[in-house]
Amino acid sequence: MGNLLKYSGIVTKIRAMEAKLLTPEQFADIANLRSVPDIADYLRKNTAYAEVLDTLTEDQIHRGNIEKVLVQSLYHDYTKIYRFCGQSQREFMKLIMKGYEIELINYCLRIVINHYKKPFDLNYKSAFFDRYSQISIGKLITARTTDELVENLKETEYYAPLKKIKDTDNVTLYDYNLALDLYYYTSTWKEQKKILKKSDLELFMRDRGSKIDLLNIQWIYRAKKYYNMKPADIYLMLIPIHYKLSTELVKDMVEAPGVEEFENVVIRTTYARHYNFKQNLTMEQMYADCLHHLYTADRRKNPYSVSAINTYLFLKEEELKKLTTVMECVRYGLNPGETAAYIGGLSLIHISEPTRRS
Repeated sequence: MGNLLKYSGIVTKIRAMEAKLLTPEQFADIANLRSVPDIADYLRKNTAYAEVLDTLTEDQIHRGNIEKVLVQSLYHDYTKIYRFCGQSQREFMKLIMKGYEIELINYCLRIVINHYKKPFDLNYKSAFFDRYSQISIGKLITARTTDELVENLKETEYYAPLKKIKDTDNVTLYDYNLALDLYYYTSTWKEQKKILKKSDLELFMRDRGSKIDLLNIQWIYRAKKYYNMKPADIYLMLIPIHYKLSTELVKDMVEAPGVEEFENVVIRTTYARHYNFKQNLTMEQMYADCLHHLYTADRRKNPYSVSAINTYLFLKEEELKKLTTVMECVRYGLNPGETAAYIGGLSLIHISEPTRRS
């Protein structure tokens, strides 16, 4: 009864928000469009994205601006949920916020390390970060070097791990990204135990622990398939948390001589049924499908819990990734079937190409 009372308002709000997420049929419609302005027009006329798209004038309708307002729609949803949260739930929302902070820092690092001529373009994030974040965007955008960027984060928890990397020799963008990822997952893994209690802690540990396992599987795969990395280097990039992956399984994956042998180890894991390497899906799509199954299953079994918040924000972020991918596909002239395959939607291929329904 406690959780029912604690989450009833949040769950009611989230259910109303989730009803506005895009359907497979709508994604199929979008995949059949011919230009990015057509996509914007469709979203404005047929979806809840009208609220943010209406802030753009006709001459502002291009991919970059559309992506910005889509991100703002995620921030709006975070804000709506936050307003319905009690104090303990707001502490949990701060854990979610850290993921957005890591993305922001990585963007800024990319700008200064690659010496991009374009200025920081973060005005559309400022109001949200000013309200919910420990990071000052106003400070970040003054940085012109990595040293300045790191120093501008001095009042935040990210300063220590970044300074440690900055003070080493021959540091790269990859090193900074890796340090931030490892810090994010290890620190939030510890903090969740202080913030969440009993059933909420058990649920979030299962969702977060599974995500960490799946990320490690994905990173090992990419290291072997695309970069031919040595086992010693692969170990350095893994999140040092094993949830349902034993140390022995991780060792066998890392030290597998090739991709085929790696895949044979994956089928020995608890996640095996989500990884069918013979189907026409990328590792990233299988990862997303597995998380989707885990999150929605947990929420279905525990509707009045932290899973309601965690699952909705996951679904929203996945929707934004798919929309960004669809815009890129349409921009480059891919046909609807190719576009559907890119976003992992075999069902979308059937919807948009009726002749293949057999």
